[in-house]
Amino acid sequence: MKNIILYFVLSFIFLGCSAQAPKPVQVEVGNKTISYLKDVKPILDARCVSCHSCYNSPCQAKMSSFEGLQRGASKLLVYDALRLSAMDPTRLFVDAKNTKEWRAKGFYSLTSDLDDNITHNDSIMIHMLHDKKMNPDVIGSYRPESDELSCPKNSQEMGEYLEEKPNHGMPYGFPAIKESEYKILSGWLAQGAKGPTPKEQKRITTPSKAAAKEIKKWEKFLNTPDAKHTLTARYLYEHFFLAHWHFKTAPNEFYEIVRSRTPHPQQIDVIPSVRPFDDPKVEKFYYRLQRIHSTIVHKTHMVVEFDDAKLKRIQKLFIDTPWDEKPHYVNYETKMSANPFLSFAQIPPKSRYKFLLNNAHYIIMNFIRGPVCRGQMALNVIHDHFWIMFEDPEHDITIQDPKFLLSQAENLSMPIETSSQKILQTFSDAYQEKYKQYFMAKEKLYIESYPEGQNIDAIWKGERAEDAPLLTIYRHFDSASVHKGVLGTRPRTVWVVDYALLEHIYYNLVAGYDVFGNISHQTNVRRYADFLRFEGEMNFITFMPQESRLKLLKSWYINSDFINENSLLFEKNTQIKYQTSQPQKELVEKVVNEHILKSTQIKFDKINYFRHENSRTVMPKNIHTAKDVAKAFRTLHTPDMGFIKHVTDGDVNTMLLRVILANGKSEVYTIVVNRWHDNVNSMFTESKRLNPEKDTLDFIPFSVGSYPNSFAVVEAKDLDNFFDIIKKFDGGERYQKRFSKYFIGRSDENFWETFDWFQNYFYKKESIKAGLYDLNRYYHK
Repeated sequence: MKNIILYFVLSFIFLGCSAQAPKPVQVEVGNKTISYLKDVKPILDARCVSCHSCYNSPCQAKMSSFEGLQRGASKLLVYDALRLSAMDPTRLFVDAKNTKEWRAKGFYSLTSDLDDNITHNDSIMIHMLHDKKMNPDVIGSYRPESDELSCPKNSQEMGEYLEEKPNHGMPYGFPAIKESEYKILSGWLAQGAKGPTPKEQKRITTPSKAAAKEIKKWEKFLNTPDAKHTLTARYLYEHFFLAHWHFKTAPNEFYEIVRSRTPHPQQIDVIPSVRPFDDPKVEKFYYRLQRIHSTIVHKTHMVVEFDDAKLKRIQKLFIDTPWDEKPHYVNYETKMSANPFLSFAQIPPKSRYKFLLNNAHYIIMNFIRGPVCRGQMALNVIHDHFWIMFEDPEHDITIQDPKFLLSQAENLSMPIETSSQKILQTFSDAYQEKYKQYFMAKEKLYIESYPEGQNIDAIWKGERAEDAPLLTIYRHFDSASVHKGVLGTRPRTVWVVDYALLEHIYYNLVAGYDVFGNISHQTNVRRYADFLRFEGEMNFITFMPQESRLKLLKSWYINSDFINENSLLFEKNTQIKYQTSQPQKELVEKVVNEHILKSTQIKFDKINYFRHENSRTVMPKNIHTAKDVAKAFRTLHTPDMGFIKHVTDGDVNTMLLRVILANGKSEVYTIVVNRWHDNVNSMFTESKRLNPEKDTLDFIPFSVGSYPNSFAVVEAKDLDNFFDIIKKFDGGERYQKRFSKYFIGRSDENFWETFDWFQNYFYKKESIKAGLYDLNRYYHK
C-alpha cells in the first residue's frame, strides 16, 4: 500500500514538474541610461496598457503606472461570479502602500525581485516579450481577459506556460512590438527596471499652480466644519468619488477626490474604505484632491468640469437653500449610510435632485462605466439600445412632499448594506418586496395628486446648454456606453427617471456595488436592477394612452411573466392628447422637437432616425463625400442583412470605421449592432432570449464605446464594394475575402499602425474626454 501511495506521489511530482524552466534571455545592456518616463512608458502605453489597466486586466497586471509595474501580478480574479466570500480589495494606490505589502497580498514581480531571486533576464516580463519575438504568429481570435491564462509567477511556471500555450507571448494575441521597442524594454529591464527619478515623480504627482489654486477653493468648501457643509461635502464625495475632476485652467491634469487622514499641506494619506459611504473609522478626516498620474484609459475616464460656476451652483442648492430641519451631523451606521434617503434626509430632496440633473450624464455614466458594468452577466439587465428622459423637479411628486420619501425609507433600502451576504440570501426576495411596496405607494400618490394625469411639462426640459435632458444608452454585449442626445433609430424602450429612481440606480449599481463582494451581494444587486429598469420603463408608459399600455409592455417583455395586468399603471390617466396610432414615437418627437431647451442642441440623429417610413433612401450611385456616406448608411437599417449575423457570430458589437474620402480627409464612424432581446428580465440563458432575425445596425459619427471589437478602413473608391458587403453578405468565400480586405484582423501586419491612427484621432478630436481604448474585447481574427 505504501508503495502505491509513493508511486502516485512521485508521479504527481514528476508530472507537475515535467516542463523545464526556460533559460534566461540574453539581453543587450547598452551604455545609455534608459528613462522610464521618456523611453519606456510611451511603449507600455501604446502596446500594453490597452489590456493591462483596470480590474479586468489579465492577472491584475496593471501597467498604466510604475506603481502598477512594481506591484506586479496576481492569480486572484477580481471578477469572479462564483466567489462565496468577499475578497480583500486590491486597488492600486489604496489597499497597499509599497511592494512589500503587495507581496503579502499575493502579488509577485513581473520585472525583477531580488527577494525572490528573479533577475532581469529571467523575469516574467522578459520571457513574455521574448516568446512573442521568437513566435510572432497570432493564432486564432483571442480574448485575453477571459482566456484561461495561468498567470505564471516564477521560472518553473513560466516554463509550463510557454510549453502549454505556444504563441501566447506579449502583446497577447496581437503582433509583436518592433525590434527597437523590444530593445528599449529589454534594456530597461537589464538596467534594473527603474522608475521615475524623485524629481520626475514629484513633477507628475504635484498639482500645477493653476490647479492648486482651484483645489484650494474646493478643499476649503468641502472641509468647512459646520454641519451643513459637512453633510453637503459627504453627499458630493459619495457622488463624485469616481469622477475625474478637471479644471479648465489646467487642461492636461485630472484629479480624484479621496478621504484622507491628513489635511493640506500634508501628504495625502488615503482611507481605504471599500465604498464611499463606509465608516472611515477615524475621528477626523479631510476631503482631498489627488492628482491622477496613471495613463488615462477611456473605460474609466468620467470627466467632470469644476469651476467657479459649479461651486456657486452647489452653494445655492445646498448651503443657501433653507433645510427642512436644523442641520446636524450624521453617523456612519451601516443601515443608514447605505440608504441615501435616510442619511441625507436633512437636505431638501429638490436640491439633491437638481444637483443630479445638472450632472445627469455623469451620474448615468457611472452605472455604465463603473466597476459593476463589466461582463455579460452584469449588463444583461438592459436592452441593447434605449433612451432616457427625466421627471421635471416641479412635477416629481416624491420631492414635492419631502415626508413621502422619508416615510418610505425602509422600503427604499437596497441590497448594498453588506457586500458579503450569506449564500442562502442570494435569491432572497426581501428587498424586491420592499421595492414593490414603495412603487405602489408612489403610484397611489400620483393618482391622488394628478387625477387627470400629467402632461408633457412633467418631462424635464433642461435649464442650461450643458444639461443632458435626453441620453442614449448602447449596450455592447459585455460593455456599454452613454451619450448626450438621442442617437440611433427609434429604440423599443424609453425610460423616464425621477429623483428616487436616479438615486436608487446610482447607489445600487455604483456607490454600493462592491466589485470584491461575494456571489450573494453581486446577484442581489443584479436582480434588484431589474426593478430599477422596470420602474424607468413604467414611468414612461404612464405618459402613453391607457388603451395602448398593455400592448406596448408586452412588446417589451415577450414570453415573460414580469407584467402584472392589474397594476395601477393602467389606472393612471395622461393629459397628453395623441394624434397618431404611434404614441411612443409621437411623444418622443414632441419632446425633442418642441419641448426640451433648444440650447442643449439635442436633435434627432440625421443618419439613423426616420421620421417617416417613406423617408428611407436608396443607395447613392456615387459615394464621394461625407453626405454621400450618410445617405448610404440610411439604406442599411433593415434587419435582413447577412453581415449582422456574420459579425454577431464572432461576438462583434462595435466596429470603428475609418472612411478616407475622395478629398483625402478621413471621417470616423462606429457601426453599432443592436441585438434584439425578447426580454431582459432574467440574468440567465440570455442566448435563448435573443432573436437574430431582428438585429439591426446603427451608424454613429465618431467613436462609440471604450472597447472596439474591430477596426475597418475603407477608401472612397471602394465604398460601393464595402456597402455591398454590409447589404448582401452571404457568408460565401467571395464575401469573406472582401470582408477581410477592409476589417483589420489581430494578425494583420498593419494592426498597430491602424490602432495608433484611431487612437490618435480620438485624442485629436476629444482632447479632454478621450482616453486609451481597451483591446480586451477585440474579437476579429
